[in-house]
Amino acid sequence: MITTEPVGEWFWEPSPVLDAAVSGAARAVALVGEVRDVLASLGLVSDGGTGSVELCELSAMGRPLFERSGVPLDLLAGQTSGLRLLPDQHLTVALRLPGEWVEAGVRRRAEELFVVRVHLWGQGGVILVLSAYADPWLTQDLRERPQPEVAADNAPRLAVALERISALTGSEVDPGDETRHARPTAYGFADLLAEGAAYADSWGTFEVPARWRRLVKLLPGGYGEGDYESATEEPVRYAEVRCGERLLGFLWASADGAAGYEPRSAAGDEAFGAGVPWLLRFRAVRRSGVGALEALEGCLGRTEGRWAVGAAVHRAPSLDALAELSGRG
Repeated sequence: MITTEPVGEWFWEPSPVLDAAVSGAARAVALVGEVRDVLASLGLVSDGGTGSVELCELSAMGRPLFERSGVPLDLLAGQTSGLRLLPDQHLTVALRLPGEWVEAGVRRRAEELFVVRVHLWGQGGVILVLSAYADPWLTQDLRERPQPEVAADNAPRLAVALERISALTGSEVDPGDETRHARPTAYGFADLLAEGAAYADSWGTFEVPARWRRLVKLLPGGYGEGDYESATEEPVRYAEVRCGERLLGFLWASADGAAGYEPRSAAGDEAFGAGVPWLLRFRAVRRSGVGALEALEGCLGRTEGRWAVGAAVHRAPSLDALAELSGRG
């Protein structure tokens, strides 16, 4: 299962940058690139990924003096070449990385499997953070189903990555706090089959509502009385939403008058934006008295911008089953 919040995080504290004002930004960019190379050497990340840069005053965190996002790694250095980090400032360089894992002999991919962040303070202090956004390293998936074979195929590579990053930075790894999903350790994650999970069905309990809140924020006026019901206990009919060959999500409706959109987590940010025009179309036709199933039929084969709804209708036994389908690699 793929998440929008980290399944786990790990921290390192490399040696301070002595001339942070002059070379701090360059060192931060170099470090995220070096960590990316470690992950790539183990087959954990694949080509692509985008970086971001944010410079703030320590007294006004959250109000950037300088920021860039969506920058390819090979262009990050150019974006930061003119930055001079003053003693009372803080720089964050982050790299969002697509990656792959093995499941039942098949390679799966997510557009944001790892995020690498370097925090650099003007006085020279450095913190490196690695965040993971899926569960193939766990002996039990986020819906509490045992998956020891999946963990056996993937967890050893993550353990080696953590060890190599420690060697790269010259510092010991500090596992982050237990999350809603799992407990990070110095070698990866604790064995959930032995220890048990902190929450039952953490993906359904926390991730599905978090995805919905993220989607609603993109809708003008949010989601309310003018929209179809967003939940149902009935089976659902659904159609695929794509950009070219990329599957981004599922537009759905049910016989009891509910309808909505499930973003495919593995597709990354675009999966959320791709649902907006169709939810707005649902809103418009509902105001005209059109039923949910008819609204779905009216979207079949249509295109909005670069996003197209397939012409075929599929069936899922429940909305929960469709949400799970959308949350897998």
